Amino acid sequence: MSDVWEQKTVIELQREGHILVEDGNHGAYRPRPDEFGVGEWAFVRAADMDNGRILFESAERINHTARERITKGVGAGGDVILSHKGTVGKLALTPLDSPLYVCSPQTTFWRCLNPNRLDRCYLYYFMLSDDFQEQLNARKGETDMAPYVSLTAQRELKVTIPPIDIQRAIARTLSALDDKIELNRRMNHTLESMAQALFKSWFVDFEFKDETPEFVETGDDDFPLIPKGWSLSSLSAIANYENGLPLQKFRPEGTEFLPVIKIRELRQGYADDSSEQASPNIKPSCILDDGDMVFSWSGSLMIDLWCGGKGALNQHLFKVTSEKFPKWFYYFWTRYHLSDFQNIAEGKATTMGHIQRHHLDSAKVIVPSDEVLQKADKLIRPLMDLVVKNRVQSRTLASIRDALLPRLLSGEVRVGNGLPSAERTNG
Repeated sequence: MSDVWEQKTVIELQREGHILVEDGNHGAYRPRPDEFGVGEWAFVRAADMDNGRILFESAERINHTARERITKGVGAGGDVILSHKGTVGKLALTPLDSPLYVCSPQTTFWRCLNPNRLDRCYLYYFMLSDDFQEQLNARKGETDMAPYVSLTAQRELKVTIPPIDIQRAIARTLSALDDKIELNRRMNHTLESMAQALFKSWFVDFEFKDETPEFVETGDDDFPLIPKGWSLSSLSAIANYENGLPLQKFRPEGTEFLPVIKIRELRQGYADDSSEQASPNIKPSCILDDGDMVFSWSGSLMIDLWCGGKGALNQHLFKVTSEKFPKWFYYFWTRYHLSDFQNIAEGKATTMGHIQRHHLDSAKVIVPSDEVLQKADKLIRPLMDLVVKNRVQSRTLASIRDALLPRLLSGEVRVGNGLPSAERTNG
């Protein structure tokens, strides 16, 4: 079999019947505001794409009337979805058993029509490569609009095409890593749901196995009754909420540095090459490591267990710790109050909503007896420890994948031939 690696434009591949590239309807054919809501068809935007997946469960849906009017951009299982306007370059590989969906005018599907010429998983990984992303970046500033790569410009982009057996081997190698990352994500969703359910059952609903607690009145409107021997406290009393630093004042002086963790990094779960840098010589309480709890109290109020490696905590984020209580205890109690905090922030007249220290003081917490806390700790701590372990492992796997990707696509690293095409099924 030939070992020649070809390079063809999308329009050439389309004329040969190997690929179809099409975006969503523009103008009068696109769904109207009153046609969103209940419906079978997901309307996929760039915001619905995350780490190679389409978030079908949270995507807006259109009704039958809107779908009947749509003439292009109707997706299918196995398509590669590309965001090409505003946010340019996000990618997702849809599962073969994908729910029904259509592309928005800001997204394009790339559909392999001949699997013996172009493997869909290989195409997805090629589009993730620096080679393809650099092509996109070179075209996205051609208009006076927001960053935009038109359908015409997309069809002028070039695709590197190895022999099909090499495509399949590359896809299988990289998919094995992504499949493990996806398995970890799903496992963590289950683990954290279990831990949160246990927390709520024990400390909010007071549902103890084989026990009926005796209750006492507290005089508190939020928690009028609590088990005897327990007490009411506050978030600020059970944990330390350490604000980050204005890290523009702590720039690195030499070659050593820590990535700056802002809300952007917290949202995506890691720092990258575009993250700012800070001196590692800052106070230890503002240095993050895997497993640390972070709470952004300004702007987008979020809570997470940081698993992106060592970093420097920027102002507007809290690092939350406690000398007395286990991490899961103050983590879930802070999450318990998060919606109230978000409502407070949204009610601020300032451009960036936030909460203040006194809101932590007034956020009530029920503190159990030491005996109950120890029993709960034996159940909940292992679940949350495994969540952190899985996320750190996934970060390592992603680093391996990202290092392999350019070497595989350049031919520097060769994989075995004759492997079947990888079929990713994550949704």
